[in-house]
Amino acid sequence: MRRVISKTQSLCPVCLKKIPAIKWNENNETYMEKSCPEHGRFKTLLWRGSIPMENWVRNKVRARINNPNTTVDKGCPYDCGLCEDHRQHTCTALIEVTQNCNLNCSFCFANAEGNWQQDLSWETIDTMYKSVMQTSGKCNIQLSGGEPTLRDDLPEIIKMGHEIGFPFIQVNTNGIRLGEDENYVKLLKEAGMDSVFLQFDGTNNQIFKKLRGKPLLEIKIKALENCQKYGIGVVLVPTLVSGINDQDIGNIIDFALKWIPTVKGVHFQPVSYFGRIPDLPENKKRITLGEVMDRIEEQTDSKFKVQDFNPPGCENALCSFHGNYIYQKNNELMTLKRNVSCCGSEKAEEGASKTKAYIASKWSGNQAENDQFEEKNNTEKIISRGFDEILDRINRYSFTLSAMAFQDAWNLDLERVKDCCIHVVNARGQLIPFCMYNLTNTEGQSLYRGQ
Repeated sequence: MRRVISKTQSLCPVCLKKIPAIKWNENNETYMEKSCPEHGRFKTLLWRGSIPMENWVRNKVRARINNPNTTVDKGCPYDCGLCEDHRQHTCTALIEVTQNCNLNCSFCFANAEGNWQQDLSWETIDTMYKSVMQTSGKCNIQLSGGEPTLRDDLPEIIKMGHEIGFPFIQVNTNGIRLGEDENYVKLLKEAGMDSVFLQFDGTNNQIFKKLRGKPLLEIKIKALENCQKYGIGVVLVPTLVSGINDQDIGNIIDFALKWIPTVKGVHFQPVSYFGRIPDLPENKKRITLGEVMDRIEEQTDSKFKVQDFNPPGCENALCSFHGNYIYQKNNELMTLKRNVSCCGSEKAEEGASKTKAYIASKWSGNQAENDQFEEKNNTEKIISRGFDEILDRINRYSFTLSAMAFQDAWNLDLERVKDCCIHVVNARGQLIPFCMYNLTNTEGQSLYRGQ
């Protein structure tokens, strides 16, 4: 039986005009339905899984943007920058240092390819860094693109960010150059790169051929070897596409566990339909967060359970989940926290602070290059050595499973947008919520990207 659970505001996926929308349940699935006077009715799957969507919600007390750099004029989502109506501080500021790329993927939110666009100047990047600092303070920085490792001066860009005062700088990469150019990896490490966000869609080359156009597994492994050599922490980032790699979730996790402590976790991203996409979305092909949690449990034979996962304290509860673990021995993991109730209340600002601190401490590669992993496998010996050894193990051998579901023009909920904590910095120094920056309509037109 259909049951309306809430009302919200969304956009028409054709004209991108604001229109009312409702969320409703039917047969344990949650949908959004909206109607545009010009382009008709749209029905989109939002959530499917063993945990009902309403039970996943985590209440938060909004944060205030102390230094908004745009004013409210047309209303959300047309005044992004951040405006004073936004409800969450920046956890991660994403700076796209290039729009060029050495791949031509079937799904690409940046619609990047080739090597023909002029890269951002040093002066522009300096302005972007300083604008983030003024608006959001010492948040985490992710350098992205395009493919950021196409820039030979990426080490200097990392140094610039640290000199301005940012404590954690991560590079979002496909890993090709990291696998081919060991000296470049060394330079990135020396410059202060704290972590690598490595595109990693599966454990066989058929998956990479379908999504990225090339067999890339071997070069990804070589990139991991080089990061391991120089003590750089890596997070594997699979884009999940129905019928291509959604049955490889368990294999990806098993692969990641074999690479602890270099690999700090797996961050799944169910595919969103913006930028370059092969086809317009179909509900039967959507993968929701609830389903990802269920499939993790199913495909790991309950080594990881749905009850291990928690809603975020930073972004909107419907945007992500995470589970934190400590690797012990013989592939055994200890769950650090189990989800008892999702209905507690937390201040949004506190949630952002905790998330920034966790990412900076747990995703960095802080293990010594000559660390003997086998020696660390005896938990009883570690405990007998004292509290310092316990902290050392937590820092070195923590492992995170997480996922984030970005919104597209079909499933966009403006209430979620206002809670976004991942902001893309444009060339003018404005901070745009990630989903809004990358949002495109049925014709590929954007509200913010390229402007």
